[in-house]
Amino acid sequence: MNDAFHGEHADGPATDRRPIAARQSGFARQLTALLLKTQVTPNQISLFSIAFAVIGAAALFWAPHWPFLYLLAVAGIQLRLLCNLLDGMVAVEGGRGSSVGALYNEFPDRVADTVLIVALGYAAEAGWLGWGGALAAALTAYVRVFGGSIGQAQDFRGPMAKQHRMAVMSLACVLALAEAALTTGHFIPYVAAWVILLGSLLTCWTRTRAIVSRIRGASQP
Repeated sequence: MNDAFHGEHADGPATDRRPIAARQSGFARQLTALLLKTQVTPNQISLFSIAFAVIGAAALFWAPHWPFLYLLAVAGIQLRLLCNLLDGMVAVEGGRGSSVGALYNEFPDRVADTVLIVALGYAAEAGWLGWGGALAAALTAYVRVFGGSIGQAQDFRGPMAKQHRMAVMSLACVLALAEAALTTGHFIPYVAAWVILLGSLLTCWTRTRAIVSRIRGASQP
């Protein structure tokens, strides 16, 4: 059996595992049990998250012209998150981790985040804002992983961690659908894109501050 399960150790719950309450739900456990009856691997599930994100991003990009696509965007976002939940559960609870699991645990997330947040910017008719938000989101992951690289537990705190970004986007899509019925403007996506950008920058700061605080605490006698 491999020593690493999708970036998490085999000898117990990893300190670097993102805390997700949904892991304890009956729905998630039933889906995990169903997947374990197949030959699907955690890495394949991680790649599916990119596919769902691309579908959601394409729907979001075109939604200002066909507002019903906002619903497809929400579906893509939520299915992306479901894959993010199930890949780790199949890897850890199901014992199907691999030596390259840590790569599949990170890289698809960065791709999925980027395509979705960039698409949100274009839906707001401010492509630069989407690209800025995507860069800031990637920086939150960089700070987290950097903390792990110097021996600290990876810090998943917000206020704009991955699950928060996707929650903002999902809510924005629902509200944008209602907005489209009343006006031709794109105020809701524009506000959501700013929330993600500024919230992600704040998250970089809170995580960096926590890293510095732990380093200083460890250096004191």
